[in-house]
Amino acid sequence: MPGFELFFLLLAGHATADFVLQPEAMARGKIRHSDIHRVKSDGFPRWYYWLSAHALVHGGMVYLITNSLLLGVIETVSHWVIDSAKSEGVINFHQDQGLHLGFKVGYLFAV
Repeated sequence: MPGFELFFLLLAGHATADFVLQPEAMARGKIRHSDIHRVKSDGFPRWYYWLSAHALVHGGMVYLITNSLLLGVIETVSHWVIDSAKSEGVINFHQDQGLHLGFKVGYLFAV
C-alpha cells in the first residue's frame, strides 16, 4: 500500500475512533476528574475502564489498517498515556492530536 494511502487510512481511522465511535459517556467517563463520576451510580464504570476501552478502539483500528498486532498494541498504550495526560491538564487538545498524529507518521516508517 502506498504511503499516502496508508496515512489517509490511519487519519480516517483516528477520526472515526475519536469522533464517531466515542459516545459522550466515554468522552466524559475517561476523564479521571470528570463530574460524571459524581453524578452516575456506583455501577457506572470507573474512568480507567472508559479510557482503556477508548484506547483499545484506537489500537484495534490501527491493527485493522496495518495488519500489525505490534502497532495496534503500541497505539493502545500510547493513546492511553496521551489521553491521560490531556485529561490531567498536562497537555491541551491540540498537543494531544499532534502527538497522536506523530505516532501515525511513525507507523508509516514501521510498515
